[in-house]
Amino acid sequence: MKDILERDRSGEPVSCDDPEYYKIKAVICKAKMLTQQLNTQVLGEEEIRRLFSELTGQKVEDDFTLWTPFYTDFGANIRVGTNVFINHACTFMDRGGITLGDDVFIGPKVCLITENHGSEPSLRRTLTSKPIHIERGVWIGAGAIVLPGVTVGENAVIGAGSVVTHDVPANTVVAGNPAKVIRKI
Repeated sequence: MKDILERDRSGEPVSCDDPEYYKIKAVICKAKMLTQQLNTQVLGEEEIRRLFSELTGQKVEDDFTLWTPFYTDFGANIRVGTNVFINHACTFMDRGGITLGDDVFIGPKVCLITENHGSEPSLRRTLTSKPIHIERGVWIGAGAIVLPGVTVGENAVIGAGSVVTHDVPANTVVAGNPAKVIRKI
């Protein structure tokens, strides 16, 4: 039988009442502690990179930039390429996994959400997670929301305030709610 963390990451429904849920809570508690440090102290770029690396369990490169505050519910399932910029007040709910390719630019107040509750009242304490993949050269505009299971293709642009519910083709600009292709690049 798979561990709860493996089940959660692979997209199997996981209930808050699962006997192994304490393992997920431990990661959540660590994320809360590290994000509090990121968000309540005046930190230099090197210290921000160190804390973000500790949060994700992966060293980020010296060309990584994060402007705080930054919010995450988990942290351990975020992967970041080279030359990535994350503007202030972004929220990454990453239990399903968030991958940011090289040269990705994330605008302020962007939300990347990889998990969802069941719609039936009896399933509301159960989460199902699906990964988000942001490929090389993507720019996500201010206040955009990317929902579970979405892949954003290389060099795509997501307009400010958009809600992305489906995959975004490479080299396109999408906007709206739900986001739709408005032009090719």
